[in-house]
Amino acid sequence: MKHQDLIAIDIHTHAEVSCWNPFDNYGEEYDRAADKFFSSNRRPTIEETVAYYREKKIGLVMFTVDSESQLGRRRIPNEEIAKAARDNSDMMIAFASIDPHKGKMGAREAERLIKEEGIKGFKFHPTVQGYHPYDKMAWPIYEVINEYKLPAIFHTGHSGIGSGMRCGGGLRLAYSNPMHLDDVAIDWPDMQIVMAHPSFPWQDEALSVATHKPNVWIDLSGWSPKYFPKQLIQYANTLLKDRILFGSDYPLITPERWMKDFEVAGFRPEVMPGILKDNAVRLLGLDKAV
Repeated sequence: MKHQDLIAIDIHTHAEVSCWNPFDNYGEEYDRAADKFFSSNRRPTIEETVAYYREKKIGLVMFTVDSESQLGRRRIPNEEIAKAARDNSDMMIAFASIDPHKGKMGAREAERLIKEEGIKGFKFHPTVQGYHPYDKMAWPIYEVINEYKLPAIFHTGHSGIGSGMRCGGGLRLAYSNPMHLDDVAIDWPDMQIVMAHPSFPWQDEALSVATHKPNVWIDLSGWSPKYFPKQLIQYANTLLKDRILFGSDYPLITPERWMKDFEVAGFRPEVMPGILKDNAVRLLGLDKAV
């Protein structure tokens, strides 16, 4: 990634539509509920998303969420996202998502994706994937990530997925309490853990874990900055200023809206460049690239 040419790096964007696989409408009610919750029904292809970010001169990290075990929905291929990143390597990085229920087979896939596809990190969504982050079921995959010293993004806090559905679509919010990541940070110290989103209703827990464990970061995706809890802004301005990351959750929130609200949300001018780009450069190892 030619980060010097970019105004920001969005650490949290989603692949929504596969151009390799036919559309899987199984469980489409989750999409409709999410559309209602987020007041958005944008479903761009990977290529459309990349073109959009290129026009804005913003780098992006993209991933899907593999929830085949819990939701029964066919995932977007990690390889499809990886190819898009190779084709746009000046401004895009691909993370992979592997359902933790796949255990050792998932670990084999993780290593193959790193070695053969150029994957630079991983994405987990405990609520949607149906597991506690510290469950030893996931350890084979974590072991690979830790060995290669790569980052892993974990959804934390409330989930728009399932919101408003009968029984919340059967999805359990408690899986995404950020305190569960405290054990993961201890057991896998070479895995850089990114807690995604303001972690409502557990914001203080997230700040505590990130302050205590130096391999834990926070991305600010999924919310407009004007709604951020005041303590999150306080820590971003002080103790955690070097481990706070810009993320939009695109296409649910656009980077233009996020960045416009960011300007007036109370962040100190001296910490804003780090949040928008410089911290991501370090997390992704771009400062060490030859």
